[in-house]
Amino acid sequence: MQYVLGLTISLVLIIIGIVKWRIHPFLVLIAASLLYAAVSGMSFELILDAINQGFGGVIGSIGLVIIFGVIIGTFLEHSGGAWVLADKILGWVGHRSLYFSMILAGYIVSIPVFCDSGFVMLSALNKTLTKQAGASLAASSGALALGLMATHVMVPPTPGPIAAAGLIGADLGAVAVWGVLVSFLALLPCFFFLKYYAAKIPLEINLETLVSSGPKPSLIKATLPILLPIILILAKSIADYPTHPLGSNALVSVIQFVGTPIIALMFGMLMAFFLPKKWEQNHFSSQGWMGNALRTVAPILLITGAGGVFGKMIQLSGMIDFLKDTFYFAGLGLLFPFCLAALLKTAQGSSTVAIITTASIVSSMLVLLGIDTELLKVLTVLAIGAGAACISHANDSFFWVVTQMTGMNVKQGNQVVSIGTGIFGLTAMFIIYLISFFI
Repeated sequence: MQYVLGLTISLVLIIIGIVKWRIHPFLVLIAASLLYAAVSGMSFELILDAINQGFGGVIGSIGLVIIFGVIIGTFLEHSGGAWVLADKILGWVGHRSLYFSMILAGYIVSIPVFCDSGFVMLSALNKTLTKQAGASLAASSGALALGLMATHVMVPPTPGPIAAAGLIGADLGAVAVWGVLVSFLALLPCFFFLKYYAAKIPLEINLETLVSSGPKPSLIKATLPILLPIILILAKSIADYPTHPLGSNALVSVIQFVGTPIIALMFGMLMAFFLPKKWEQNHFSSQGWMGNALRTVAPILLITGAGGVFGKMIQLSGMIDFLKDTFYFAGLGLLFPFCLAALLKTAQGSSTVAIITTASIVSSMLVLLGIDTELLKVLTVLAIGAGAACISHANDSFFWVVTQMTGMNVKQGNQVVSIGTGIFGLTAMFIIYLISFFI
């Protein structure tokens, strides 16, 4: 039980340290990680491994993606490209549909793109739309975050659902079809939660360069920095599909290379450089647009990396093995994979790790749990995804990306992101149970 005690004390320290003592989240997360390591009895070697793997692993995998995404957003803001996009989108969907529009945007983008990358790419656009509509930034940011999370955990070709389907032996096409249905329906109560609860949370839109004087880029130029990376990543997802629909040749190798998130976002950044009508020195100087972008991204990277350390510390300490041994209950059916994934998600932060770990455990228990039919295997994958959505909190890098890029404090992040992901996961599980009973 030392793992539970260490985790509890660490989470209390994070909440009190950030909310009450107002210490920078980076320091609090590092302190909480070391405190957890001490209470759980980790060796010095494991502590060092957790620090190196946690910080280095997270920054190595999404660090440049975040940097390129922030640069894209900054150039969209300063050039007026964000306004061009905002005018068009609001003209199509109207101000009253803003929250649903952001849910839909996140929902579509996160099918090929990781949550963190998707939020970074669309954050500036979300702020601009919210400013124009006179809406709540807390609610619109929550809408974008929940839309991203929905398909991230339940719809292939996101890596987590693909891995789970392979481990469970579920048909990938069926997982995709049912995943779209379940995840979309589960977002409906989230919409009302955002509209009637999150919208009441005050949050200032910090976008000083929202209004851009002078000529603005065309709609095509303004769209390319966002659309091109999505197209490239989606093309790679198609090329990587198990059936290899594009075959295996030199062109496919090129697609697989340019479709990796880092390369795709790099191309998006290059497109953003062409947003201004004319290049000027302040666009790329340390005191100009580029400097603003890098100053914005620095604290995001630090906090995201520290969250990675906390998650890795918990993962390497033996907490997952403890959960596997303690929560081995037969007869729970679909509830078991859901609860196990939710526990792993809440404990160590990563949805993908929670999905793959749970699928590995449950794959040997399908007969025991009574979930070994073809349909129930598909629903098991979705139940794991629903559990891996709830809840996103301080040890999840996505939580920190959302809060730091919107200006939310930890309390507001818990009110919007944590509660929102909990509602989504529980609703998705309820829908999955209904399907299992009636089909």
